[in-house]
Amino acid sequence: MNIDKDQVLSALRNVIDPDLHKDIVTLGMIEDISIDGNTIGFKLVLTTPACPLKDKMKNDCIKAIQSRIDHHANVLVEVTSRTTSRRKEGENMLKEVKNIIAVVSGKGGVGKSTVAANLAVSLAQLGAKVGLLDADIYGPSVPLMFGLLDAHPQAREEDGRTILIPVEKYGIKLLSIGFFVDPSKALVWRGPMASNYLTQMLTGGDWGELDYLVIDMPPGTGDIHLTLVQTVAVTGIAIVTTPQEVALADARKAYGMFATDSIKVPVLGLIENMAWFTPTELPNNKYYIFGKEGGKRYANEVGIPLLGQIPLVQGICDSGDQGKPVVLNESSPVSKAFKELAENIARQVSIRNSSIDPTKVVEMKS
Repeated sequence: MNIDKDQVLSALRNVIDPDLHKDIVTLGMIEDISIDGNTIGFKLVLTTPACPLKDKMKNDCIKAIQSRIDHHANVLVEVTSRTTSRRKEGENMLKEVKNIIAVVSGKGGVGKSTVAANLAVSLAQLGAKVGLLDADIYGPSVPLMFGLLDAHPQAREEDGRTILIPVEKYGIKLLSIGFFVDPSKALVWRGPMASNYLTQMLTGGDWGELDYLVIDMPPGTGDIHLTLVQTVAVTGIAIVTTPQEVALADARKAYGMFATDSIKVPVLGLIENMAWFTPTELPNNKYYIFGKEGGKRYANEVGIPLLGQIPLVQGICDSGDQGKPVVLNESSPVSKAFKELAENIARQVSIRNSSIDPTKVVEMKS
């Protein structure tokens, strides 16, 4: 039986991307088809290296070929990825960064920085090129959480500008105000000073090519948040909350800020942190000390995805204090939760990029 490329493409048109709801040929996900007798090879190019459905899609491709062309065909599928982006072409700010994800919270104390750090590391573990910008100007956590209290990033002069070179650890690029100030002293800055420093780290950082730049934002809704959306086109935000009502009340404010007509930055979804407490000695037990599924109910209420539920375990705090994000400990019960969170965020970014127009820098009217 002679097999040609048109037959292969025709068979693969029956494989539907479960998130984008189109066939993989129309989506341009099939490349480099080769045919040698009954051996058929091709590349399956996914929209993110963190795709949680890569094995399913690979198996669907094999089944499509064998059921529609030759039951005995030897199908060789090389799974690779090309992270999608809807940032505007020609944009000078962070032009090699494909997606900017801001991790926000309405209030402090909900574990936003811990979530941002473990999200960034998880995305890198899944094969993505990742950067983490600690924009929590008044309470930077990256130096401690990554064991970099004594780190001092290098800089170079370029066209009259100072370019900061991010520190690299655990496979990600890092910048934080904490690298440049005395951690024992309070940072007493007015809003414009803090905003200027954020702009310097954003636009003056040598981030290079990244699939995702994760930004750990300060709690609340203030100057830093406005500076971010007025400086770069943000792909989307992820809101961190705990299940308790006082945290959800502030999460509503964060959602309201980014969803307002004057800003309109896409909300990728909600992360419910400290969803339940699990003692080390009772790993199968769940104690809902902050309330049960408040974040899940709120996500359903406003119609946004619940990106993940992260349990409260002692190991999270210990790992952060020791400079090693807990997701690096594969035996930790919370490691799986952070990996699933990273996959869900990558998934929502791909869906967002396929369904919404390119992001724009926000222009605030006085």
